[in-house]
Amino acid sequence: MEKDHKKQVTIYTDGGCEPNPGVGGWAAVLLYESTRKEITGSDPDTTNNRMEMTAALRALESLKESCRVILFTDSEYLKRGITEWLPKWKKNRWSRKGGSLKNVDLWQELDDAITRHEVEWRWVRGHGGIKDNERCDELVSKAIATQYRKIRK
Repeated sequence: MEKDHKKQVTIYTDGGCEPNPGVGGWAAVLLYESTRKEITGSDPDTTNNRMEMTAALRALESLKESCRVILFTDSEYLKRGITEWLPKWKKNRWSRKGGSLKNVDLWQELDDAITRHEVEWRWVRGHGGIKDNERCDELVSKAIATQYRKIRK
């Protein structure tokens, strides 16, 4: 039997807005063996859910090769969207029972991104003392503050 030689990467993600909707930020911490990479970004006009999704998307897109990924998120919307709701939305041509699907652009991009990797989605409680999740939260706050400074100039 051939051994799987894909790299095992652990990713923590977070996103937020102040206020929601409003100025948003996202962050991800990527861990591979002894390597640690932090990525962040912001948006002047967005929602909390979009930032949570963007964090996961940008983290997955940053991987240079197909990997086995354990992705931690404190967003139930993101985790349930990917693991429970996505197959139904795709089957229904990117719509949902209650009408139009919000954030369809990001759901489609995430759907494409996950096909390149083996992703295990795990939910963690936000502000629960998990070091790398807390670091993402700090990075999100900094990204939002940076975006506010850009707006005020």
